[in-house]
Amino acid sequence: MGLGLGRGEPASERIPESARLVVPVMAAGGGSGRSTVACLLADALARLGDTVVADLSARLCSPWPAWTAGAQGGGLGALPPDRPLSRAEIRDAAAVRPAAEGRWSVLTDGREWSAAPLPLPADPAAWYQLAAAGGWQVLVADTAHPVAHDVTAADWAGLPGLTRGWCALPYAVPVLCAQPTAGGVHRLQQAVEVLRHCEGMPLQRTVVAFSAASDGRLPAVARAAATMLAPHTAAVVHLPHDADIRTHGLAARPSRIRGRTAGAARGLAAAVLATAREAFGDPLPTAPRPMPAPPPSPSPAV
Repeated sequence: MGLGLGRGEPASERIPESARLVVPVMAAGGGSGRSTVACLLADALARLGDTVVADLSARLCSPWPAWTAGAQGGGLGALPPDRPLSRAEIRDAAAVRPAAEGRWSVLTDGREWSAAPLPLPADPAAWYQLAAAGGWQVLVADTAHPVAHDVTAADWAGLPGLTRGWCALPYAVPVLCAQPTAGGVHRLQQAVEVLRHCEGMPLQRTVVAFSAASDGRLPAVARAAATMLAPHTAAVVHLPHDADIRTHGLAARPSRIRGRTAGAARGLAAAVLATAREAFGDPLPTAPRPMPAPPPSPSPAV
């Protein structure tokens, strides 16, 4: 696939109930529009399957808690880490957002700023298991780690790293975000170069999303980058600037988002789904069931 301008539509059929799609939304650095891309992508993917966004950022660094303030759901702080959780408990902890067609959920830490920091699990498999236990078919992960640094540091340390961990989940299609500016394109190209030269990184299964912060055409530097990236990635999609998102952030109502922005988000969802089907099969195969959490060990008698 080459440069897409968001005119595509996802396939009308829904993801099979037994299948699962994992979409880690990642970036080379901050200011890439990663959370906005995750929000728009979840809104589009909600048409195809039961969708949840997992917010992996620390509470005071994330835009999601402010959006979910006062919304339904107890948040991640309501999920005890020391015992197995029921599907109802997990789903009750999620805030719910209406979509253009249906709705989707958000798992974030929505407690007050003064609460003690919540130790979020680093292992991507833990988030996969949480989403699977909650019964969601589509997991969109708003990650917080810088991709190039994570991959390089992990290789030097002889560890898998977070990027590899997310890409190895069944059935994962990474989305790599960047601003279409000179600085954003430079960081994106650096990240792609790292992924190309590190063993086992699924660059051909990665969708690139340019998220514009201003109106107008895609700048020449971004168009040139898209042409260079097309042979090495699954797709390159342009998400245009949207005044309502610029003003209201994640609280922007789906009904007020521009039609071309919503169309671009559907094009991004179509690229993700087409990539998943090409890589894993059409229809998507039945997802493996995560291992249940072991019961707590009995305390020794005193």
